[in-house]
Parts: sequence; structure tokens; C-alpha cells
Amino acid sequence: MTDPMRQPGRDPRTAGFALRRGLSLRGLPFPGARPLGPALPCCLGDGRSRQSAARAGKAAAGDGGGHETAAAMKRRRGTEPEPEPEPERGCLRAWAAQSRAVVGRWTTARCGGQTRRVCRQLRDELRDLLRSIRGLPAALPALPLELTVLYNSLLFTVGASDSVIKGEAEGIRQGLLRVLEACGSCGQDLGMEELWEKVLQEVTVEELQAPLHRLGALQAAWWLAASQLGSVAGLFQLLSTAKDPGRAHCSEGQNKLLSLIKAWRVPPEGSSLPLVQSTKDLKEILRTAAAFLQGLQELEAGNFPTALSLLQEAAGGFCSKNILAQIHTCLGCCAQRMGKPQTALQHLKRALQVDFQCLPALSHVAAVYHDLGEIDTELQALTLLYEALGKSPPAAASSSPYFLMRTELLVHTPVLTSLLQRCHPSEVKYLLAQRCLQDGRVADAVEHYLDFLSLLQEGLQQQVPLDGSSALPRIPEVFLEAASALEQAGRHQDAITVCEEVISRTTDLIPRVLRVEERLEQPESSLPEAELAGGLLSQKKESLCCLAWRAAGYLRQGWAWAKLGKSKEAVTQFSRCLSDLLHVQLHGSGIRHTENLQPEVEVLQKIRLLSLLGRGTQFLELGRNKEALLDFQHSLQISPGDPAAASYLVQALWELNRKQEAAAQWQKFSQSCPAEDGQQQGQGRPLPLYLVSCQEQAVFPHSETLARSIQDYLATAAQDTLS
Repeated sequence: MTDPMRQPGRDPRTAGFALRRGLSLRGLPFPGARPLGPALPCCLGDGRSRQSAARAGKAAAGDGGGHETAAAMKRRRGTEPEPEPEPERGCLRAWAAQSRAVVGRWTTARCGGQTRRVCRQLRDELRDLLRSIRGLPAALPALPLELTVLYNSLLFTVGASDSVIKGEAEGIRQGLLRVLEACGSCGQDLGMEELWEKVLQEVTVEELQAPLHRLGALQAAWWLAASQLGSVAGLFQLLSTAKDPGRAHCSEGQNKLLSLIKAWRVPPEGSSLPLVQSTKDLKEILRTAAAFLQGLQELEAGNFPTALSLLQEAAGGFCSKNILAQIHTCLGCCAQRMGKPQTALQHLKRALQVDFQCLPALSHVAAVYHDLGEIDTELQALTLLYEALGKSPPAAASSSPYFLMRTELLVHTPVLTSLLQRCHPSEVKYLLAQRCLQDGRVADAVEHYLDFLSLLQEGLQQQVPLDGSSALPRIPEVFLEAASALEQAGRHQDAITVCEEVISRTTDLIPRVLRVEERLEQPESSLPEAELAGGLLSQKKESLCCLAWRAAGYLRQGWAWAKLGKSKEAVTQFSRCLSDLLHVQLHGSGIRHTENLQPEVEVLQKIRLLSLLGRGTQFLELGRNKEALLDFQHSLQISPGDPAAASYLVQALWELNRKQEAAAQWQKFSQSCPAEDGQQQGQGRPLPLYLVSCQEQAVFPHSETLARSIQDYLATAAQDTLS
């Protein structure tokens, strides 16, 4: 015999509960509801049908009438029957009481800390309650309670994980299908948007409108978290036109999604079925998140005025302090891109006033001052940022313990992650060093670079982000910049030591011969052959970088030895640099315009030029003028019209007593060099910072003296000709 407590679709706990109280779980009257018709079980009819069914059952069982109901006895005596028991007296009453108790416990616990642990406990209790309710066939009298329990359960799920998990929205689908089942319809094969459309258009029972609207607001939250703004707009179009078609109208110039959310009428909340978060608050959170998300999308697309308007709308919305600080940070970045630095500074300072822990705002402040050329203020901002990063952040507290669904849980986009990227201390320390070196504050630059190198020694992976998003250059370049700062500070031996570290670390990474094209393009095809070619290209570029770093190390050592007055050692290092560059064999069309060269090849060409100039100057110091002349001639072949190479060439000819030739070259270059130099400055890429001081050292220092000597020579020659 089948155990009635184990029938399919029944929860044994609820079945036992009903049997102990003599109740029918399938027949629960709903106050004010219309007869449900044939779509419902017969036991869900009115009181008369249940009494008829009871009498029929007794007759079939051979009941002789000795156990008649009290109502039948009263009717026989001519008195009115007792009213039917209220739903609260049955399972609905018990379930509703359990739901109210859970909400009451949350109201007590939400301000006392440990909210996530409490959320997990209450979520589990509501899930059990929902399983009990769904153990029975879907019935309209129980649906308002079921949908309310589902609403609260989903909010507790969000609070327990502090995130909007995509898979949890499946509970909404099950709730909608239960609504259709109770109405004698189905929608198993429909997608979520079609399912919502079917439910809101076909289900007209007044008692279900408020629970469905609340559930719709939760669905909108899940879609916002997935950036499905079109789906959100369509849902609110349905919600707003369900009762009042005129409310969904959007005026010209207004944002459609925000207009639809504002037009949505929040359903009233009854005290019998309390909510853990009011629908009114949820509506404001949805409006704020929608404005924030759309503002970020417009910012990414470059539509800055529209982005500014939407972000200002979000700033006036319903959010916590840390989200308000993030919105003002985005407003500052938008204003900066619009070319409004003062407006940008106002928004960024406002972000810091709201939440000083919004450190990305401080890094953007430094960037704005950098664009304005206010180096002192920029360095102050970077110093503050570095100090703030060094302090332990305060214990993370819930930004808004009263709300389970919050704006920050719905806004996750790559552009926001990029704008709010938190700097590492090593990045800020490097920026301080770099800015000081660029501004000529050599002593400060040396201190910052040495601090940075100390940070690296404490642990590279802990101090430097390795995901490719860092503002730091490659580590060998930082070492070379540090060597440049040390050399400019007069610490030449320390500079030589730092360069030796770069040379030793890159030696094993450079092939003996490196054949490269002057212009290398990444293959566009995704075929295996193209992927292999792309891998080889990346490997060649990495080898070129390593070669450039080692050659630059030799170059810097050569200039350091030259500053120490040791020309022979300087010539040795310059020669090693030039020998290193012989590893590269360039193949191409022969066009050597700067814009046509890949950056790595251009850097190598610049290092070759500076090394030839450096070695040539040291040959002049040693009196080896012919060798110097050859180096300067090669320099002009690499960079025709270079003013330093041309001036040194003239000096070498002069020192070789080839004065007439020197004068001719000087006249030629004095006419052509200014125009060509201007073209090179307009076309060339900026030099790496570690090469800037080398270029400054290569500038010809005796231009006026040489010019006077040549002019005197030409004047004398002219007089001799006349005489």
C-alpha cells in the first residue's frame, strides 16, 4: 500500500502538519478571490463544494451519520453554520508566520554586524520554506506568499555572497512558471523576456500584481548586472504599461531607460507579508545603477557630454559613499577627456571628500596636474598617494548594512575597472622618480629610484603587477633610468655598476644573429601558420628589446667613463655597444624614414648614432682624429642632417687641418640643418627616458667657437683672393 506521506510532489513535513490539524492542503480559500474554475483541483473550491465532497466521501465509506460535522448539525437545527476558517489558520498562516519571523530576525540583526553570516542562515530557512510551498501544486491563494518568499530569499542570496550570481535568477523563472501553472497555462519553452511578457499580459489577478512587480524589479537587477540594458528597458515597458499605458511615454531628449524606471509605479507593501528590502528602495537603486552603467558606456564610446549628464544623474541617486566617490572619479575622468581640467579637479576632490579611501581619485588628480604642467602639485599628490598606499586600510565594513541589493553589485564593466585601478606602491614610487628625473630634480630622482630598486628586492611579484596593466616600463628600462639619474648626480661609478647588472642579466637572452625586417606586421589570419608567425614575431621583438637594453648599458657606461676622464675605457664601452648592434641584420626596402621603422629598430638606430658620436668625441680627446672622422661620417649616414654629427664632422676636419673642406661642410650644414632638424622633431617618436641624457651629452659644445674660427678663416680666404 502506498504511503500517503511519501506521495510524489508532497513534502512529508507539510503532509504531517496538515494531518495533525485535520486540514486539506489542497483547499485553501483566498479572501475576495473569484472561483478558480476547472484549472484548479476540486478541493480548492468554495466551502459548499468542500462540504459536498465531505458528505459524498462519507456516504461512499458507509458512514451511517453518527459522526456528522458540526455545521451539518447546526443546519439541521435551523441555525447558521460557522464561518469557514481564515487561511491564516491553515498552512498559509503557518508559512506566513515563518516568513514574518525571518524578516523580523533580519530587521534585528542587520545593524548589529555579522550580516553575511545571518544572511546565509536566513537564506537557508527561506529556501526550506519555499521548498515546502512548492511541494504542492501551484494554487492562486498561495502564490502571493510564495512569490514574496522567493523575493526575500533571492535578496538574502545576494547578501550572503555580496554579489549578483547569474545562476540564482533561475528561481525567478520557476516562480513565473508556477504562476502560469496556477492559471492553467505554461511557458517552459520560452526565454526569460518572452516568459515575462506572457505572464504580465495574461495574468490579471489583482492579488498577484504587486508580487509580480517586485519580482520584476529583481529580474531587472540581474539583467543590469549582466549589462542587458535592452532587456531591462523592455521589462519596465511591460511593467509600466500593464495598468497605465500612458506612463511609459519618453519625452524627446530624455534617456529612455531612466524614463521607464521613473514611470514605474512601485506596488504597495502589506504588513502581512513584509519584505527584507522595500521595492521603493530597490527602484532607486535600479535607477542609479542604470544611469551609472549607461554613463560608463558613453564614456567608453567617447560621447563625453552624454556620459557627463548620465554620471551626474547617477551622482544624485541612491548609493553608498564609496559608490558616490567612484561616480565622482568617473566624472573627473570624463571632464579631463573633455579638456576641462579644473572641472575634473573639482569632481576628483569631491570624490576624496566623500571617501578618502578612493585612492584612484588621487592618482587621477596627479595625472591632471601633470597635464597642466604643475609639477610641484603633481609630486605632492603622488607623495600623498604613496603614503596612503603604505598604510593599512581600515577594516572593510558593509557600506550599507540595511540593503542587501546595492548599486555596487550591479555595476561591473571593464572601463570602470580601468578607471578605478588601484596603483601599487612600486608604481607610485616609480612615477615619483620618473617625474623628478624629467624635471631635472636629479637628487630626488636618485632617492626615489633607489627606493624603487629596494622594493623590487623585497619581492618582484608582490610589488609589481604582472597582468600587463601596470604603468611601469620593463624592469631593465627602470635600471637604465636609475643609472641615468646616478650619472647626472655625479655618481658615475654607481651608474656603471647598475648598467653592469642590466648587461649581465640580458646577455643570455640575445641570439648571435638576429634577422629582422625594418617594418614587422602582426599577421591577421588565425590559421596555425599565422599563429606560429606571430609567435616568432613576438620572440624577435623580445630579442630586440634585450639587445637594445644591453647596448644602452654599454652606451651609458661609455658616457660615464668619459665623464670620469677615462677616454680609453670610454672607447672600449662604446665599441662594445657598436659590436653588439652588429648582431642585427636589417632587411627592408631601404626607406629609413622614422615613421616607417618599428619602435625597437628605431631605438637601436638611435643607440648606434649616440655610440658613434660618443666614441668619436673620445677619439678627438685622444688625438685620433682620423678615427673620429670615420665615426662622424657613419653617424651622418645613420641620421643625415643630424646637427651634432655635422658639427663634430666639421671639427674633425678642422683638427686634421682640412680647413677648406671643413668650411665647405659648415656652410652646407648651416643652411640645411635647421629645416631638417625641425622635420625630424616633428616626425620622430620620443626617446626612451634612459637615452635622453645621452643625447644631451652628445650635443656639440663648441658651436660658437667653431663658427667664429670658420668665419675668420673664410674672411681671410676672401681677402687673400681679392689681393
